[in-house]
Amino acid sequence: MQQLLDSEHQDRDVDESERPLLDRVRRLVLSGGFSPGAPLSEVFLAQEFDVSRTPIRETLKQLQHEGLVEIRPKVGTFIREPTRREIVELFQLKESLEGLAAGLLARRGSVPELGVLEHNIEESDRAAVDQDATRYAALVHEFHRTIITGAENSKLVEHYDRLMNQLAYHRLVLRTAEHPGRIRASTGEHRAVLTMIRDKDHFGAEAAMRNHVHASAREVLTDARTAPVELSS
Repeated sequence: MQQLLDSEHQDRDVDESERPLLDRVRRLVLSGGFSPGAPLSEVFLAQEFDVSRTPIRETLKQLQHEGLVEIRPKVGTFIREPTRREIVELFQLKESLEGLAAGLLARRGSVPELGVLEHNIEESDRAAVDQDATRYAALVHEFHRTIITGAENSKLVEHYDRLMNQLAYHRLVLRTAEHPGRIRASTGEHRAVLTMIRDKDHFGAEAAMRNHVHASAREVLTDARTAPVELSS
């Protein structure tokens, strides 16, 4: 468990300048600091990351391919949020992938990831008491990521990473964390998943995780701010 926690801390402590430019710009776009439809200036990004505009342009092309930004020729680049239909479809995939991962982790028995998940839930309980949405969003990411990596399936991780980028999930979590009682309810759902994993009940773990993802999707889709977002051409 300690090795996994140390690894998480090391990942957080990595100097941002050491990350590939694509990763750094993607993290900025997904941070929640930009509203859907907001412009994303090449000049600003070049200054922010101390590079020329040429690698910024190439990076933005990749992010457009991932569905995170929209490049409008001779106009500019804008933050893109998935449409309502896309969110539905992406959550359907998320439910399948995370359900599978929870079941695979349950099959592994007593592994260090279980301690990490228990610690995560304890911290989530504190975030619920404090109504700390920012801390909660980080813990949600850690919880789901631990289960995905704990499944020990590299192809699952590969597809999951792409899915989460397309969903811009961090922004959605920050949004739903504002819903009364959602942080506490979500933490309870996490605990139900962990209970099934600890019991080595792979069917129960998959079902609990699917129920949790379905509940998360419902919170997102009932939020008034979740609506089709299409930039006019």
